[in-house]
Amino acid sequence: MYKIILATRYLLKRRIAYFAVLAVALCVFIVVVVMTVLTGLVSDLKQKNHRFAGDCVVGTESQVGFVYYDFMKILDREEFVEATSPVIKSYALVSPSWTEQSLGLEIMGIEPVRHSKATGFGKTLYHHRDDVSKAFEPVYEPNLMGCVLGIDVGHRLGSTLAPERNSKGRYSYSSRLDETSVSVSCVPLTAKGALAKAGLGLVNTRSFYYSDYSHSGLARVDSSMIYLPFEEAQMLCGMDGPIKRASAIHIKFKPDVKLEAGCERVASLWRSFRQEKADQMYADLLEKVTVQSWKGYRRAFIAAMEKEQTMMTAMFALVGITTVFIVFVVSYMIISHKSKDIGILKSIGVSNTNVLLLFLGFSFFVGLLGSAIGTVGGWRFLVHINEIEGWLYDKFDYQPLWDRTIFAIDEIPNTIDYKVLGVIILSAIAACLAGALLPCRQAAKQKPVETLQVSQL
Repeated sequence: MYKIILATRYLLKRRIAYFAVLAVALCVFIVVVVMTVLTGLVSDLKQKNHRFAGDCVVGTESQVGFVYYDFMKILDREEFVEATSPVIKSYALVSPSWTEQSLGLEIMGIEPVRHSKATGFGKTLYHHRDDVSKAFEPVYEPNLMGCVLGIDVGHRLGSTLAPERNSKGRYSYSSRLDETSVSVSCVPLTAKGALAKAGLGLVNTRSFYYSDYSHSGLARVDSSMIYLPFEEAQMLCGMDGPIKRASAIHIKFKPDVKLEAGCERVASLWRSFRQEKADQMYADLLEKVTVQSWKGYRRAFIAAMEKEQTMMTAMFALVGITTVFIVFVVSYMIISHKSKDIGILKSIGVSNTNVLLLFLGFSFFVGLLGSAIGTVGGWRFLVHINEIEGWLYDKFDYQPLWDRTIFAIDEIPNTIDYKVLGVIILSAIAACLAGALLPCRQAAKQKPVETLQVSQL
């Protein structure tokens, strides 16, 4: 009991201890706020990429695609698979009808209903969110062939009715779509990779009318993607020959299926399927097909943010080292002024271990109190962080973190991850104990005959 009483007394009565508490509180506050925002951004990015790709992707990077994508039928019969969707991916030259300028964009050919079951495509639509089957039917003329634009593509094409993004990251949709068309031109390739129309104009061209906008929340996708009906995209890319081809198959697993286990089962089925087709025409295209989880498939877009998160974690570890030195100095000064107390305690039989525990208890209380203050302060700041940013923008036209007209985020993430919070608190307390360890050992080694000499009193 005396250890707790004395440790608490040193904490409350020695003003220098307040500086240690404030240093720990400030460190915890900064780490909680920054790591919460950064963890939220990384988590949000992963969720959006997961919705975009589904759980697993069987596909190839080759612009030629691969044959025998009826492998989907085998997958559809498996009990662990919930949905599959064939996809055509290529690049095209897109020319709006109102200007002579053209723009190189990525096209994705999909079957909207199937693709919405395998991915989150249906939830990204605006006009046809409730009826995905009509995604490629313009509301102003259902008989026209429609296309779905990434929400930021319209501005790149110069559309005056494209949704505007305000300072808070929200889009203002027009009540009607721009009743204009875009001409999509692709260079079709044969299964061997040769030009399918050599000497005959080289390209396939088809006109499409705006039917909807897709807001996936992924900046690169929303600013460079046009979604087309699967068969139309297949024709444009030259994949509609006697043996039809596709670029990828997106797969969604049942909710109780683990990602790694599901991907491994798909890979096993694919290996067996590839062996069965080994002696058939164009089977060599199957050798370039890979089976990837959504994490591997979208790795190039996720890795940068994860690396930034790792770097920030390392930087804050260095900040924690500063806390260690601050606690070391404070503990050394307090112990040097409490040699008399140490001598009295040891003269009445207190062991070296108990003296060590006494001052380690003081450091523990410094870490605990500092962590509590920093955590509460960080939590209160995060609760109001979006309000603070909004007030700064309204009053001073200043957006301190991210300009929403540039960055594809809606609000600053402010949901605390309690696992991360627990690690931060435990790390702060551990840093305080580490900083106090050396002075505490010196205190435990002091001899009462030396500390209680008359000349020392």
